[in-house]
Amino acid sequence: MKKILVTGGAGYIGSHTLIELIKAGFEPVVYDNLSNSSPIAIERVEKIVGQQISFIKGDILDVELLKQTFKEHNFFAVIHFAGLKAVGESVSKPLKYYENNVTGTINLLNVMQEFACQNIIFSSSATVYGNPETLPITETAKRSCTNPYGQTKLTVEYILEDLCKSSQFNAISLRYFNPIGAYETGTIGEDPNDIPNNLMPYISQVAVGKLEKLSVFGDDYDTVDGTGVRDYIHVVDLSKGHVKALEYLVTKDGEKVGFDPVNLGTGNGTSVLELVNAFIGATGQAVPYVMTGRRAGDVASCYASCDKAKTVLNWTAEFDIKRACVDTWRWQSHNPNGYKS
Repeated sequence: MKKILVTGGAGYIGSHTLIELIKAGFEPVVYDNLSNSSPIAIERVEKIVGQQISFIKGDILDVELLKQTFKEHNFFAVIHFAGLKAVGESVSKPLKYYENNVTGTINLLNVMQEFACQNIIFSSSATVYGNPETLPITETAKRSCTNPYGQTKLTVEYILEDLCKSSQFNAISLRYFNPIGAYETGTIGEDPNDIPNNLMPYISQVAVGKLEKLSVFGDDYDTVDGTGVRDYIHVVDLSKGHVKALEYLVTKDGEKVGFDPVNLGTGNGTSVLELVNAFIGATGQAVPYVMTGRRAGDVASCYASCDKAKTVLNWTAEFDIKRACVDTWRWQSHNPNGYKS
């Protein structure tokens, strides 16, 4: 059973990925500073999988604790989720984002090298494509960024590329599109600390009465209804993509893989209003909304070509928007205040 260090493993995507890792026979060790996550998520995952999960409360800026963690465990690979991810906050606090997302990753990579752990699956983002020139977006598309958050992800990709060229290091950079949904039990899901930065938890918090109304940023984009179009992928599908990437590295154990970027999305674009209406239709809940101006750093449309994920990782998304809406509502209605409910 191969041990996997999961940084940020108590977070939204990390907690769902723990389930899929254990199902696939891996042994995850969670390393998380709990700045935007809850230990309750780990407890609930343990109930779902029926076993305990090793947990270390730690920050990737803490080099000594990282070293201690690697001394105590023989890791085959690291799945690196630990990163700040709010676009708006990154614009107002860029240094915070560069320190955590870039410096923290460099710390992690240095310790990995010191302990001869040469496989990493990096939590990247579709934001590295900036304002895409063509759709759907393939992995060979030109990279650029429209905000500091995206720039930190792209900077780490450049670091990983150079590291892989200079050594036997292997890095699969999973470029996520827009994760939504929750696990089918309704016991774990997305639980933002403050007002949600992402669309789906904002919709569900309006539906449950926690927030008054949804603000739709921009209704004058060149899209089907003027609102922004994104590729929304169910978090369980996304989690399975990480396991597929890990299994790919296992099959290549001893071989040089290098730096390999892979999109994880559905290949379909859905507008903000289409998602709102899908949620209303799937749940029967009212979601009042108002149109407001565009948000700095946003692009009109962004959706993936997922051919490479299918060819290289043997992965395709299974769940549709309706399923994601139903699962989100089950989580939100059972946990109106998230893990504090």
